[in-house]
Amino acid sequence: MSDPDEHPGVLVVDDEQSILGIIELWLGDDYDVQTATNGSDALEALDETVDVVLLDRRMSGLSGDEVLAEIRERPGSYQVALVTAVDPDFDIADLAFDSYVTKPLDEATVRQAVDRLLARATYDDLLQEHYAVAEALATLENEKTDAELSTSEAYQEAVDRFAELEKQVADRSGSLRRDDLVNSMPSHELAADPTAGSKEAADE
Repeated sequence: MSDPDEHPGVLVVDDEQSILGIIELWLGDDYDVQTATNGSDALEALDETVDVVLLDRRMSGLSGDEVLAEIRERPGSYQVALVTAVDPDFDIADLAFDSYVTKPLDEATVRQAVDRLLARATYDDLLQEHYAVAEALATLENEKTDAELSTSEAYQEAVDRFAELEKQVADRSGSLRRDDLVNSMPSHELAADPTAGSKEAADE
């Protein structure tokens, strides 16, 4: 975790130098940006100054999935966004990412992803997993048909896990009403939570 008095640290990992350059240009004024062109260099650069990792999923050498797995084995709480031009498939339900960003990129999308992940970094482990699973589900639901979703074991397992997390969050919140919880969430988190507000809508 970076020093609170310093700019948040963002590590951008991509094997295309042009992409690294443009993201560094977009973020450089407000974040401490480091770049790496392969997975090995990314893991070497990973330290306590890094808050968010923007990780290309398809790279030569170590893939983004392999780098992500190694990051999760290390101490520290890093927020990781997988960045890819490949349409997501059901295998993403088994990956421990915090956000999934599809190329082509634009400045607004990249900034929103980084800001969202920095906000989540302040949450405890339960809420972080809650939002990560919600984002994985939302990503799949945006890309897959209802028929594809209904026959996917990985998707159903993610749905079941989200239901468990939702119950734990609700139990811990005590008497706080569901719509109060929803209203207290930042707007960008509502967009990542496919169930936010669903109870209120169902009651109308």
